[in-house]
Amino acid sequence: MRIKDKVAVVTGSTSGIGKASIMKFAEEGAKVVVWGRTEEEVEVVVNDLKAAGKEVLGVTADVSVSDEVNSAMNKIKDHYGTIDILVNNAGITADAQLMKMTEDQFDKVIAVNLKGVYNCGQAAAKIMAEQNSGVIINVSSVVGIYGNFGQTNYAATKFGVIGMTKTWAKELGRKGVRVNAVAPGFIVTEMTAKMPEKILDAMKGKSPLGILGEPIDIANAFVYLASNEAKFVTGTVLSVDGGVVL
Repeated sequence: MRIKDKVAVVTGSTSGIGKASIMKFAEEGAKVVVWGRTEEEVEVVVNDLKAAGKEVLGVTADVSVSDEVNSAMNKIKDHYGTIDILVNNAGITADAQLMKMTEDQFDKVIAVNLKGVYNCGQAAAKIMAEQNSGVIINVSSVVGIYGNFGQTNYAATKFGVIGMTKTWAKELGRKGVRVNAVAPGFIVTEMTAKMPEKILDAMKGKSPLGILGEPIDIANAFVYLASNEAKFVTGTVLSVDGGVVL
């Protein structure tokens, strides 16, 4: 168990990559915090973890609202006494080509994917700096490296997450806090399950491996970066994308 007894927080952990990651952290011995926007969604995952005998806490907060984020972080610290690992995973999409994208589409994605990462990272960093230890993992995307058609807003946030990651690594290193990013490629989730087979085949074709990734592939990367195996790794972007070429 590589992160035994560490307190691990994963935002957006009620589905997809987030859910797979919180389950993996629990398997690796962490005390986990399920973070979602609704109590109902959080409760489902919390109950699953409790049924498996894992130590778990559930919190609800909108990552784009700083007061809600600070309240959730304080609740976690009050409950466990520390926050060792934060995975900034919560994110949304609202795709449209540049000339058709609305201001509302742009603002909503920026609020969650960029400001949300900032809000959670700032709140956790204050706690981690006090204890002189901690790991922050920000979720970028292959789109945050190469860009993507119809995703001006999403690409902007994922490029921005990389910039914040490198900046925080410089600022927080002397406080004992490591900061890295993971850039997933095309991953099989609830969202891709609804896509036409032709689109999925096209996505597979962009990878030299000819396959799509699974949420556990990203979760494994998170565990590595959170563990002591990565004690000399900070300020990096780990691409887990099957060698994708956009």
